[in-house]
Amino acid sequence: MWFKEQPGSIVAFSGGIDSSLLLFLARKWQGRQAAIGVISDSESLKRKDFQLAHSFCKQFDIILEVIQTKELEDDRYNQNPVDRCYFCKDHLYTDLQAISKKYPGFPVLNGTNADDYGDYRPGMKAATEYEVHAPLADCNINKEEIREIAKHFELPNWNKPASPCLSSRIPYAHSITKKKLVEIEEAENLLNSFGFEDVRVRHYGDHGKIEVRSEEVPRLLEMKASVVEKIREIGFPEVVIDEEGLVSGKLNRQIGK
Repeated sequence: MWFKEQPGSIVAFSGGIDSSLLLFLARKWQGRQAAIGVISDSESLKRKDFQLAHSFCKQFDIILEVIQTKELEDDRYNQNPVDRCYFCKDHLYTDLQAISKKYPGFPVLNGTNADDYGDYRPGMKAATEYEVHAPLADCNINKEEIREIAKHFELPNWNKPASPCLSSRIPYAHSITKKKLVEIEEAENLLNSFGFEDVRVRHYGDHGKIEVRSEEVPRLLEMKASVVEKIREIGFPEVVIDEEGLVSGKLNRQIGK
């Protein structure tokens, strides 16, 4: 068992299913004092995900440390280059060093899984540089298997849709601002309230583009007038519906171009 070979763990926790399962397993096999969750109260993390992370740790009696990363103050990040994620993780792992001093000898872990190696993820470079471990990937566990294991242990978020950081909704080379992040979050919360659970609202500055699951696009089109009006009220000058449907990492397509 991977966890029993370590004195403890510091898990970079986002509230998503990958890091949730990792933190749960650390708590199960290492005990309360040796399994530490750390979440960044970042402006690019949805408030509901931050709250869910707290609830998760309370439910399973897990110690949760909260840090404040300030990546939006870094031009290398907020100018949104294609390797933006590297600078985000660089801030995270740098700030995590303060937590590491409180728990000497505990390795830092993240929720990278086997499927993540098939996508463009520059944050992995930062993880390598800071010697962050990825037990799920090391054990060749993919996303589907993570959900199956989480369901087996009855984790409350076992089927929670992926919720990448809000900055990932902004096309590369378009600057990231607090205003844009707030508008994206409000627009996605609005879509959730209409019954669309898995959504993205891409922020192009002069317009927003809505993505929902492909099978739900017809229902969204039927509601187009009322949905578009309410999202425009949030602050988007124009709103369009992406009829292809939701594709995770869609903005990475422009990298090849």
